[in-house]
Amino acid sequence: MTTLPSVRLGSSPLTVTRLGLGTWALGGDNWAFGWGPQDASETIATIRHSVEHAGLNWLDTAPIYGQGRAEELVGEALAVFAEDARPYVFTKCGVVWGGDVEPGTVAGRRQSIERELDESLRRLRIDCIDLYQMHWPATDGTPLEEYWQTLADLRQKGKIRAAGLSNHRLDELRRAHAVAPVDSFQPPFSALAREAAEEIAWCASHQVGVIAYGTLGSGLLTGAFTPERAAALPPSDWRSRDPGFRGRGLEKTMRLTRTLAAVAAEHGVTTSAVAIAWVLECRGVTGAIVGARRPEQIEDWRAAATVRLSTTDLDRIAAVIREEGIGSGPSHPRAEPRAA
Repeated sequence: MTTLPSVRLGSSPLTVTRLGLGTWALGGDNWAFGWGPQDASETIATIRHSVEHAGLNWLDTAPIYGQGRAEELVGEALAVFAEDARPYVFTKCGVVWGGDVEPGTVAGRRQSIERELDESLRRLRIDCIDLYQMHWPATDGTPLEEYWQTLADLRQKGKIRAAGLSNHRLDELRRAHAVAPVDSFQPPFSALAREAAEEIAWCASHQVGVIAYGTLGSGLLTGAFTPERAAALPPSDWRSRDPGFRGRGLEKTMRLTRTLAAVAAEHGVTTSAVAIAWVLECRGVTGAIVGARRPEQIEDWRAAATVRLSTTDLDRIAAVIREEGIGSGPSHPRAEPRAA
């Protein structure tokens, strides 16, 4: 097994590799944001490969990914590992489904969160969640302070080892941290989507870990997308409905990936590895969540944990971001956004 660089996740007791496996796509296509059909045996092989061969020591999942399917497959894949050999499991709460629940509901009530936790533990076949995160701000009227206190209490009781927030804004992070320490924050962050730079800077100043998702732009930054491939995405793949995968948006991204590919060639790594390394260059980012649907895809980006991009490399990438007007936020990962 390869040994990857690792770092402590904020002020939590967890020391994590700088890359972790994301399981969004592994949930299959039976939900609104599925990535199309996914073979269960390949999912299990991918998860086990990430630990046994790639050296990743954590993975990120959520109940909503496939409406429980991703967690079930994670549980099956990890059942072969001894307790001291399995990776950390990060999952989430809040997004609920079924019965008369309106689609998109994020429930923050204590009873709902505690029920979700028990269901996740059952699907994952473990006794304690290593990092439990509120997936989105509650939409059922529950105040942030109330649902965050619930997670803090679960941490105090030992049902979870660390508690975090995903997809929250800076003011919400501050409010939660005033109630009880936030161990980790999970925002979307990549060369395409840099809006969370201010929140990340705040986390860096307050010993809050950051695990970024969407680091490959849902596949756009792999260098493998062409207009033809994007047009051929099946209706069961949510990307077929996303404007970033067609027209001018795709054209701008393809110019960026050509620059990433040129930098990658100079370092002897893949385009994907450089795109992820760009994220890891941002001060405050602890680790990057990266998806894979087959074991070999992990090998495509594993070098991101060790490649070091030069100032010249980052300047070249930043120039394209600015010239093409891609996204918003700092075009250079070493820029210092203000976050008091």
